[in-house]
Amino acid sequence: MGAELTLGAEEELHLIDLETWELSARAPQLLSRLPSSSYSAEIQRTTVETNTAVVTSLSDLREELLRLRKELVAVAGRDGLGVAAVGTAPRSTFADFELTTTGRYSRMQEQYRLLVDEQLICGTQIHVGVSDRDLAVAISQRIARDLPVLLALSASSPFWNGQDTGYASIRTTIWQRWPTAGSTGPLASAQEYDELLADLIGSGVIADAKMAYFDVRPSSHAPTLELRVCDACPLVDDAVLIAGLFRAMVRAAELDVEAGRPYLPAPPPLHRAAIWQAARAGLTRDLVDGALHPRPRPAAEVVRGLVRRLRPQLEELGDWDAVTELTETALARGNSADRQRAVFAERGRLEDVMRLVVEESHGPAGGPVAAGPVLRRYRARAGDEAIGAGSVPRPAYKDIVDAVRALPPEEIVGREQARDAWLTEHGMTFRVDGEERLFPVDLVPRVINRHEWEALGAGLIQRARALELFLRDVYGEQKVLADGVVPPDVVLDCPGWRPEAARLPADAVRAPVMGFDIVRTEYGDWRVLEDNVRAPSGAAYAIAARRLMDVVMPDLPRPAGLANPATGYELLRSTLLARAEPGTAAALLSSGPDSSAWFEHRRLAQGAGLLLVGADDLDVAGRHVVARGGGPPIGVLYLRLDVELADLTTSSGRAIGEEVLDVAEAGAVVLANTPGTGVADDKSMYCWVPELIGYYLGEHPLLQSVPTYRPADEGERRAVLERVGELVTKPVDGYGGAGVLIGPSASAAEVAARRAELAARPSDWVAQEVVALSSAPALTADGLSPRHVDLRAFVYLTGTGPDDCRFADLGLTRVAAPGGLVVNSSRGGGAKDTWIVLGPDERGQTDVRTGR
Repeated sequence: MGAELTLGAEEELHLIDLETWELSARAPQLLSRLPSSSYSAEIQRTTVETNTAVVTSLSDLREELLRLRKELVAVAGRDGLGVAAVGTAPRSTFADFELTTTGRYSRMQEQYRLLVDEQLICGTQIHVGVSDRDLAVAISQRIARDLPVLLALSASSPFWNGQDTGYASIRTTIWQRWPTAGSTGPLASAQEYDELLADLIGSGVIADAKMAYFDVRPSSHAPTLELRVCDACPLVDDAVLIAGLFRAMVRAAELDVEAGRPYLPAPPPLHRAAIWQAARAGLTRDLVDGALHPRPRPAAEVVRGLVRRLRPQLEELGDWDAVTELTETALARGNSADRQRAVFAERGRLEDVMRLVVEESHGPAGGPVAAGPVLRRYRARAGDEAIGAGSVPRPAYKDIVDAVRALPPEEIVGREQARDAWLTEHGMTFRVDGEERLFPVDLVPRVINRHEWEALGAGLIQRARALELFLRDVYGEQKVLADGVVPPDVVLDCPGWRPEAARLPADAVRAPVMGFDIVRTEYGDWRVLEDNVRAPSGAAYAIAARRLMDVVMPDLPRPAGLANPATGYELLRSTLLARAEPGTAAALLSSGPDSSAWFEHRRLAQGAGLLLVGADDLDVAGRHVVARGGGPPIGVLYLRLDVELADLTTSSGRAIGEEVLDVAEAGAVVLANTPGTGVADDKSMYCWVPELIGYYLGEHPLLQSVPTYRPADEGERRAVLERVGELVTKPVDGYGGAGVLIGPSASAAEVAARRAELAARPSDWVAQEVVALSSAPALTADGLSPRHVDLRAFVYLTGTGPDDCRFADLGLTRVAAPGGLVVNSSRGGGAKDTWIVLGPDERGQTDVRTGR
């Protein structure tokens, strides 16, 4: 071999105080007790670098890495410290940086200022023996296209300065700020490389050759080619996998050089883009492939494609079996960024993430043995809320999965039959195109932990307050239009705009019941998908789903502190009566049995103690709205109509809706979810909600929206028409999933038809980026299978102040059909019982046997 192909590694390891779980700046003290041949200082006093001996096999490299970590852990343990081999320590903050006091590092801090102060990052450097420097430079050029794969496998730095950055490797973004980080650009020889370094040093931008922080470079101190693109890896086996792939890449490139095979380097912007995508997505979503004209492909496909391409070299080096096994293990359990986010999702505590990375860094090489069952047949995917890395149930779902897996197939069938019988007995249906259908409920609940629920509540209350203030304003002084925050035509030409709404009292709470559709992405963050202000449905279905589960799945173990969704009935009643005259009644005004939400109307009225009335049940007498059957005056009417109130007539043709509006205008009856509220949940208005939050509340949105385009805008229209096949397009006044087209799942004919509709009437449509929804397991006759899910949650308002809003402890999880993304029942979707875990002795705790 022209290259020796020996192996070595340098690991940078954070020092962690095991009591506070924060960085410790005691590296100088530890290094005084460790051999300088294997351990050295880094620019920050919170880091120790290890340097392995030169080895020839992956197994020897594994033993070297474990040996060096074990010795450091033993020395650090005497001072109550541990180590974490991660790109960033999850709880680290800018204030943790302490400079190692040498002349070189002091000079660097003086020259680079903030850039040095941000260097609370750690990487893994892999060395492969290549003593011929011309060959090393030629190889470094040829392997550049595959470096993003190695970065994605190593990604271990999602958290920075105490928050989730959205990146799998924020270390990469921090690191690439150095003037010599990234690609060298095309180089033909070692002489050109040396001249480049000399020019950089001569420019004064860097001080010496050690500051050549390129993704891959001839080592400055050894006859090797050095890989520098990777995060530190908490699991030694991940570092070994990267070393095996890197060595095979070097060997493949060496053979190409020897054979004189032509090579076309990737343009630097494309290389930078591919590195950025790997840092952003890790193994969770797409990577940019290494083709001549690169395209996004699922990360697992790109990783496996590289392994297959390198098979001849891996077999030659004796690494094929080890690398293929390590690859599949890594893809199954995810990289460190995936595992860190999964742990954070359990309780929302960075301390838990710190414990994880320290535990993994301390060994064994493949990580702690997973506790609990492994679901080999479950089609695990990034973003699954219940089944995590390695097809192991997440802690919140372990007992649930154990119980469900214990059910024999015939028992599952029996439970499903009992479910359908319960749905039929209780009339839990919905109407589609005039046909009454059972509302399907899956028998595996969805679990949402307290910290996530509280964060959702804060974000949705903020959103609800802004929307209510907007409604009060646009039907009053219209300051938001006069100040240019929202264009007048967006509001006044909206299908939901109703001029008669301006007749209501200025201090009316127009939408005391608001619903929000929210989704959890594959990165683990929550996004608001839609606002539902007119007549949000689903609360009664969420409450009924729990009653069904208590009957059909009573033996499913309930966690402590499980919220009782039935508390939503009293919350609805108290909200409606809060602004009504004392001694008056509360009523729900429905369009009747032909309404698609008739089941909900009946259940809400029964559960909340409301009169259930239709147009023929109302009268106006003595300036009051009354029920024809007698009783006290109606003080509040909760509108759940399929028509506008102003258009509501009795069977005899009496304009009862107009009469009710007259009484409401005089203040003698309160209308809940008043006429005109549709202007706030029109899908074209959705784009402006972040602006409304800033305008009315002076705050930044706590929950992000999905990127949305308005084809009515000429500039955005052109972009949408070009990308109809990549976007989700929706009618602005649509509901229930009607008219929604998911571009990537649509046929060419459907895309062409939608493009024509958009071009003809652009103001009737909005377009959104496709969101990769999270998934949760559904129970089928064959076992558990993942389904995409979203969530409808509810906020109840009695005013516009923070203390006037309540986030209901109930949620309707909606479930897409197999392979689908649309969760609406009218499109083949169903629902799940949503288990909101508030913790023991918290509000709304449920009796696990009765569900009450």
